[in-house]
Amino acid sequence: MMKYIKNKKIKIKDDSLAGITVSLAMIPEVVAFAFVAQISPIVALFGAFVVGIISAIFGGRPGLISGAAGAVAVIFVHMIQEGHAKGLLFDNPVENMGYFYLLAAVVLMGIIQVLAGVFKLGKFVRLIPHPVMMGFVNGLAIVIFMAQLGMFKENSKDIFGQNQRKTTNKELVYKVEGTAVKDIASDNTIFTIKDKSVFNNTTNKETFLVSEGQVFDINTKKVVFNVGDEGFYSVKDEGVVKSAMTGTKLYIMIGLVLLTMLIVWGLPKLTTKVPAALTAILIITFIVIFGGIESINVGDFIRDGGGAGLNGFDELSKKLNLGDLWGNLPFNLDTLKFIAPYSFLAASVGLIETLMTMNLVDELTDSRGNGNKECVAQGAGNIVSGLFGGTGGCGMIGQTVININAGGRGRLSGAMMAVTLLIFILFADKYIEQVPIAALVGVMFMMVIETFAWSSFRIMNKIPVSDAVVLIIVSAVTVVFDLAIAVFVGVIISALVFAWENAKKIRARKRMKADGTKVYEIWGPLFFGSITAFNEKFDIKNDPENVEIDFVESRVSDHSAIEAIFNLVEKYETVGKKVTLKHLSEDCKVLMYKASEKFHTIIEEDIDDPRYHLAENPEKFPKALSEYEF
Repeated sequence: MMKYIKNKKIKIKDDSLAGITVSLAMIPEVVAFAFVAQISPIVALFGAFVVGIISAIFGGRPGLISGAAGAVAVIFVHMIQEGHAKGLLFDNPVENMGYFYLLAAVVLMGIIQVLAGVFKLGKFVRLIPHPVMMGFVNGLAIVIFMAQLGMFKENSKDIFGQNQRKTTNKELVYKVEGTAVKDIASDNTIFTIKDKSVFNNTTNKETFLVSEGQVFDINTKKVVFNVGDEGFYSVKDEGVVKSAMTGTKLYIMIGLVLLTMLIVWGLPKLTTKVPAALTAILIITFIVIFGGIESINVGDFIRDGGGAGLNGFDELSKKLNLGDLWGNLPFNLDTLKFIAPYSFLAASVGLIETLMTMNLVDELTDSRGNGNKECVAQGAGNIVSGLFGGTGGCGMIGQTVININAGGRGRLSGAMMAVTLLIFILFADKYIEQVPIAALVGVMFMMVIETFAWSSFRIMNKIPVSDAVVLIIVSAVTVVFDLAIAVFVGVIISALVFAWENAKKIRARKRMKADGTKVYEIWGPLFFGSITAFNEKFDIKNDPENVEIDFVESRVSDHSAIEAIFNLVEKYETVGKKVTLKHLSEDCKVLMYKASEKFHTIIEEDIDDPRYHLAENPEKFPKALSEYEF
């Protein structure tokens, strides 16, 4: 960091204001994805702070913002649910065990990312074609836009006034006959239903409450069973039940969002001395507070959620004793098998999103980042976050675009984002809670407009059809599945198209020498895709006894090519004809000599490149291209 400060001209005001703006935009998105993953918002916010500060200081791309991104969070949803179930099966049952598995998975994810940086795997991002990059940007813009639409919904409430959970049936636990709730095995009546209450027959006390097909525990107020046709079923929690806003609340939300977008769009036309996004957030907050307007704010949003993990920073400070935090996790092979697939997928998704966001920043700032250094920093951030109770994260394209547009270019902007986020949570939570969600949604909508590659519509009929198809597919797969699958699909399609196009470029020029030798001059790459066309060029039956295959304008690329040449030579020798291979490059000869000793006898060494002979003695070669056969 000190080396950076000494060697760079830091724009303190721009970076600081940009960092503050991004921290405000970070809160609702991080909290929203925490609810998706069913973990405490504090876990996600703390993870955003740790990953953000470490990647900002030690990462390879100044200006890139990292945090607890949804692309990573959604991968852990199923693992957390299964982890909760596993914890209840222990000899000493542990509640919220999925949270402790999450911490281990995040640490392992970080280790994988560090190894990716150490082994310089970050350079492979250059293999991602531009259409894939455009599809990635468009797809993520659509995902972020759809996530904001969720802010126009509100949580439904259950009979206790808390968030209603959507639960689905699993196995049958008790059967119901009339008002009797019976054990399946013994057929004994254990509970009796009276109206909406369920009484324990042994104690004669009310134990459960039935409401809207769900059975609630009276003490914990949690859903413990679903009521079905045959009886009580165990349940799988599918998240909070939401319903669309209606009436005045909806109109106020829409109006504030549009006003925010208008300010963000119009303020830069008047002045660029202050970040438009931050100014818009402050103006909308003051309008809501002093205008007495009822609108959902950040505090309402956080309090309306829930999840496993830490309930506050007071508890976090206690958990900094690693023995307490990690005491519930069984350190054995079963745990490693359970978390490893999720960790690997999360590490892959995190690095892909980070490196592609880094490429976007490179384009926006006309500078260049260090992908391998960024991999190590992201991994280190995830390791530290997991060790101390936070969730995993990666580069966030939305917040990064907001940062760049607000003038944030240096490491200070990312560090300021993380520190400001921590200050908000520790000391200014009462103030931040008053920020209307509508203001943050408006900023995110403007970010989506800025991020989406609108030029992709304009160039669609000007680029190759294959590139247009890749762009559309990557965008769609990003929205429907996830980023990692989308990028892999895009790269595979692009690679197959490239291979197909190059497979069609193989050519053979045929000519006869004075001594009766037939020469095949091969043009184009020889690899697995072109060997069929290569074999079709030769007339083994009618060729003379001596044949030369000239590779001066070709290259033997893979094992398929070597095998094709070997089989061709075998066919010629079977009919008593001699084949000589000429003008192979040194790397091609090394490849072929390793494959078979036979090539030592048919590859002609010490033959100069005929292109130089052409300059020295042009009479040795035909004067017209028409003398060649194609």
